[in-house]
This record gives sequence, C-alpha cells and structure tokens, in this order.
Amino acid sequence: MESKSFPTKVGDLRPTQVLHTFGVGAIVDLPNIAAMILGLDDWNPANMREIGESRLLAVVRKKLGSQVERLNSPPAPAENRQPVSPLDAANLIGVPVILFPRWLRCPLCNVLARVDSGLFQLKTDPYHPDRTQYVHEHCAKSKKAPTVVPARFLVACSQGHLDDFPWIEFVHRGAPCNAPQLRLYELGVTGQAAEVQVQCTNCDKPPRSMSEAFGEEGRKNMPQCRGRRPHLRDFEKDGCQEQMKAMLLGASNSWFSIILSSLSIPQTSSRLAQLIEENWHFFSDATSLDAFKMIRKVLSKTGQCADLAPFSDEEIWQTIEERLSGDQGEEGEQPIGDLKRPEWEVFSNHEKGDLSPDFRTREGQVPKGFKEYFDRVVLVDRLREVRALVGFTRIEFPGDYVEGADLPQPLIAPLSRTSPTWVPAAEIRGEGLFLQFNEKKLRNWINRADTQEREGLFLSAHQQWRAKRNLVPPEAGFPGIRYILLHSFAHALMRQFALECGYSSASIRERIYSAGPESDGGPMAGILLYTAASDSEGTLGGLVSLGEHKTLGRHLEQALKGMRLCSSDPLCGERAPDPEGKTLHGAACHACLFASETSCERGNKYLDRAVLIEPVSGSHCAFFE
Repeated sequence: MESKSFPTKVGDLRPTQVLHTFGVGAIVDLPNIAAMILGLDDWNPANMREIGESRLLAVVRKKLGSQVERLNSPPAPAENRQPVSPLDAANLIGVPVILFPRWLRCPLCNVLARVDSGLFQLKTDPYHPDRTQYVHEHCAKSKKAPTVVPARFLVACSQGHLDDFPWIEFVHRGAPCNAPQLRLYELGVTGQAAEVQVQCTNCDKPPRSMSEAFGEEGRKNMPQCRGRRPHLRDFEKDGCQEQMKAMLLGASNSWFSIILSSLSIPQTSSRLAQLIEENWHFFSDATSLDAFKMIRKVLSKTGQCADLAPFSDEEIWQTIEERLSGDQGEEGEQPIGDLKRPEWEVFSNHEKGDLSPDFRTREGQVPKGFKEYFDRVVLVDRLREVRALVGFTRIEFPGDYVEGADLPQPLIAPLSRTSPTWVPAAEIRGEGLFLQFNEKKLRNWINRADTQEREGLFLSAHQQWRAKRNLVPPEAGFPGIRYILLHSFAHALMRQFALECGYSSASIRERIYSAGPESDGGPMAGILLYTAASDSEGTLGGLVSLGEHKTLGRHLEQALKGMRLCSSDPLCGERAPDPEGKTLHGAACHACLFASETSCERGNKYLDRAVLIEPVSGSHCAFFE
C-alpha cells in the first residue's frame, strides 16, 4: 500500500484540468515534487456540487453501471466563504494526491533512493503551497539541505498500470547486492537517456546507461508488469501479463482521459418543464408538495434555481408530478452515439432555441455563393457543455477509436477500487456556430467515382490499422467519406476563425454530426464549432459575430482558399492514406489541417484537404468547386 495523501495543500488546479490534463491517475508536475491524483475512493464527497445533465448521466450509467447516481464537480471551497488561515481545515478542501514516483534524487550528490529510505525529509509551507518539497538532510556536498527532485524515469504498460522504474534490478542486471546504494549521474547537458547513468556504489557492478531501457532492445531489459495501480494504492488482483515499457516522467502518453460530453439542449416544449429538467437532480427526491417547499427554501438561501422565481410552488409541483409519472426507464438504454442525435435534431429543426437560459440560438443566413452547399446556419449565442470523466488509458490513445466505443475494456483503467457511485464532471459555458450541409449535394458528391476511390483508400488504411491492433472486425468503426469531409471542413474553418474571433485555436472545439441515410433516425451532416469559456457568465461574442451573413462568407472563402496550398506541398498535397495503416489521414499536416488535442474529437485522424478543394498538387474529388 502507498502512503497517505499529502497533509497540506500543494497546488491549484482548474476543474477542467481535473478532467482533461490532471485527472485520476495522472501525475501533476509541481515546482518541487511530482504528485499523483488519487482514485475516487479517497475523495471527500463533501464540498462537491452536483451537476445536472440527465442525458449524460444516462450514458455514463450505461458505461459504468446503474450504481452511478451523480455527476459531481471536483471538491472546492465555497466561492463566498470568508478568508481563512492557511492552517484552517477549510484550506485543505481539494483533490487528494500522493507523491509519485517514490524515488527521489539529490541534484548535488546524485544519491538516488526511495522516499521512505530515511534520507529525505518533507518540508511544507502552508502559506506558500508551491514551496512544498523534500530535502536531503545530510548531503555530503552541501551544509544546507538541498531540495531533491523526482526520478524522471517510470515504467508503464498498456493495461493502465504504472510503476516506479526498477532501479535496483536494472543496475544490478537482475542480481541485486545486499545493500544497494544508488547514484544517478547526468554526464551531459541535453538530458538524453544516453547521457544518464545509474550506478551502485556498494558493489563492483559497472554503471549502466539509461539508453539500455528504451527502444525495442531496451524493452527486453524491463521486467514483467506487477499490475501496480498507484492511484488506487493497490495491485491488480489477477496480475498482468504485459511487459513494462520505460517512459519519462511527464511523457504525453502516460495518461489519456476518457471523457463523455453532451450539450444542455431543450428537451421539452415548456419553459417551466425545461427548468425542472435542468434542475431535476434537486427535485427528484421530492415526494410531496411540502417536501418540495422545503427543498426550494434551502435552494433559495444558496441562490440556486433562481430562474424558477416567477413560478409558484403549486405550478412547479404540478410539473414535477408530471415528470415523476412519465416513463423514464428507457433513457438509460441509449447507446453512446445517441448523445449527438438529439442535439442534431435541435440544431437542424431550430424550434427550441429560447427555452433554456443555457441554450440560446438564432437563425443565421447562408452566405451568397454557398447556398448550394449549406442548408442552414445557426448562431449559438450561449451553450452549456457538461463533460464527465469515466476512465483513462496509458500508452494507447482513446481518440484512435470510435469515440471510445470500441476501446478494448482491458485498456481502460478504473477510477476507483469499487464500482463508482459518482464521477467527476465539469460544466463549461460558451458560444458557437452550427452549419448544416445540403444532403442532396452531399450524396451526389459521395456517389461520384473519384470520391468512392478516395474512400476506398481510407477504408483500406482503416482496416490495416485495426488489424495491427487485433480489433475485429477490421472494417468496424469506419466513419466514411462523409465524416472525413465534415471533419476536414471543421478544421479548416477553425483555423480561419482563430485569426479574428478573439479565442486561441486551442480554445475552439468541434462537434461533428455525421450519419448516413441508412442509420437510425436518418442522415446527419453538420458541424458545430464552439468555444468552452471557463467563466460562468458567458462569452466574448467573437465566434458568433463571425457567423453573421457577410462576415461568414468571407471566412468560408478564405478557409477554402487556404486549403489549396500548404507550406509542406508537394509532399502534403500528394499524400494519400497509408495502405499499411500507419496513418489515417490523407493530404493533411500540422501546417494546414491538424489542430490541438483540445480541439479535435478524433486525434487528427480522418482528415484530408483534397476532399474540400482541389489542391495545387492535384486532386479530383473536391466537394467545393
């Protein structure tokens, strides 16, 4: 078992960081220490705020089990609390972490040892949490105890396990001496593994270079995985048959979040019914009018559900009774992909744009010259997105799979030792722009011979990619040329919008609505570009302003014009999907179509600017003439 979490505050994180960057099982690289976020079993349910989003909760239950009852925001102090002393217990409200890796190194004398070896001492400063550190008390190179640093090498496997680097076994080549005393030397200034050596000063074993731990040959020097789950402070019950892989502390593939998200869209035709739906997590336990009055009284003291003020208790209770008598049993049976179908229905029909304070839309105009390509433009003045963390992976990127739907279960690391009754979530408010493609024009383009040929190349690469990962059937999950067009267009427009909308390119996200005519519910062909502002009061308005009639036409022209030529041409323009499955994109690269990880929903795969407009290098399957 691991040691207990830190007894003092050691840093700060934003709620969205707890989902995307530093969630359960991730390592936070603080100024002087490296800390790992513990599993949900160690989180204190107090000081968590429940986030209501019934559609998302139903899908989370489908994935993790019916025992999941709530979507909770990470624990945080009350926003209106009075300033307290750093020594006050209220200052310790937050996400629990432990020290990881457990091996530390003194930068002066190069000694390398475990934190429980007795050589290091924890120094905390409640008034300056960022100064929390471990020091080497009796360093031979300094009279003042120097700050030690985490050992920057770890081992992991694709089953979600993570462990300290096997220093003792590695330097002794599997035959440790009686009392190992290790030192880690950096022989150069580049920090490369070839310039780092570890040595035991208690025996005559020669030093060993860390380069022997990396690569295909180096992997043979690594031991079998012990199934360690440091975020849960235990080991896998049935062990693990994988071989460990060496990686650097802070490596980008050491932690990938698996997140489900949904937009808060109107689900009723009544303003009051919609407000009840949005706040159902407060009223679901009300069994009588008197019980409801008590709940409403408590909520009014905290300023919650203020939008219900114009309605009387009797009106609200009647709506709650209708909601309770309705059949809610089938909602949890919807598959993951159905999160987008209701959103598409709202955007494409545009009938419920003003029923919710978290969803405000208005009809826009299709710019001149693009009316044959688009059926509708919807300006989303305000939207609310709720994201929930349901697991994570190591080494394997979940974005490589179909929205996580066909991600093999053994690769998904759990958030807790037992089945969770809640999952971390965050709500983000922003603005956006929705574009609906002309279905007839799109089908005619898909049925063209040159388009079919391009789709065949993507399908072949997709099948080879899945075959290498032993995913069956190999053709499953192929999004089709329809999705590739929508996805590529979304990236091109995102890059163009980022120049003038006031948000960075990493702050604009995409949501692709793609389905063929054979799918349940009919075809979908649209994109939503939106921004996730961290504040709760709204947005800059810059993204919506670019969707106005004349402005949008200029940006559409510039976005497509920019796809004709790439600074990496002719190599980029002539690239086709790799027949061996090494890449899943065509004419696309960082100079033209690739976007940041926070923006793309498919990890920069299934992109091809050749399907948008004919590039300089030549192509005959462009959708836009």
